[in-house]
Amino acid sequence: MALFTRRAALAGGLTGSGLLLAGCSQAIHADKLNGARAFQHVLDYGADWTLHTQRFLLGGGALAREYQPSEISRDFKANGTLNPDYPAYNQAVSERFANWKLVIDGMVARPLSLSLAALKRLPARSQITRHDCVEGWSAIGGWTGTPLGLLLKAAGVQPGARYAVFYCADNLEGEPAKGGDQAPGQYYESIDLVDAFHPQTLIAYAMNGQPLAVAHGAPLRLRVERQLGYKQAKYIQRISLTSTLAGINGGKGGYWEDRGYEWYAGM
Repeated sequence: MALFTRRAALAGGLTGSGLLLAGCSQAIHADKLNGARAFQHVLDYGADWTLHTQRFLLGGGALAREYQPSEISRDFKANGTLNPDYPAYNQAVSERFANWKLVIDGMVARPLSLSLAALKRLPARSQITRHDCVEGWSAIGGWTGTPLGLLLKAAGVQPGARYAVFYCADNLEGEPAKGGDQAPGQYYESIDLVDAFHPQTLIAYAMNGQPLAVAHGAPLRLRVERQLGYKQAKYIQRISLTSTLAGINGGKGGYWEDRGYEWYAGM
């Protein structure tokens, strides 16, 4: 079967069933909706349709394509934050992240705090996949890390948990966190537990056989291979399980989502 892409899904909705156009018409003609809210309604409708259509056609466990070592890109662009560059992070770099801790908390039975060394002692997975950026470029890279599902099983997912939220060390507005869970501009992301338990979803600590470079998210980054690049959160410090995204920063589930991007960025 030909690769089912996010763009093809949207095109199919516009030219086939007309679901997006129907949603657009309802939003535009609703008396109580202003233009901005109507447009956001259409975007949300499209994102939901993409999510459910892709899950229906590909199934929750369908794998992203994996490549051969010979196909790894010679130049894999580093995007977004290239260095968090604040004292605590710079100290961690100087220590080669020996004291870095990954915290797993929220709706779990057994909160965890794991060092990088402890993560590397756990069963690992390596995969060579293509990274697709919303800006239009792609690159193929090799990733090694701990399957996220393994960590969540160890922590014990509580009933009612729906999302894994990733809190990161980088701040796109130039302010490192100052004591709160979520300082303004601090990068965060989220995925649902279907993607969290997908076999290719990793907390990666190596790229192309080498420890992650700072520009690529050292010491830990998310790889959720069936979604676009902005979902691949870098510099992960904490993973928290929750039943809702409401009340977390802008309430849309991620730094870019709070600024208008789709929450489900499936390809």
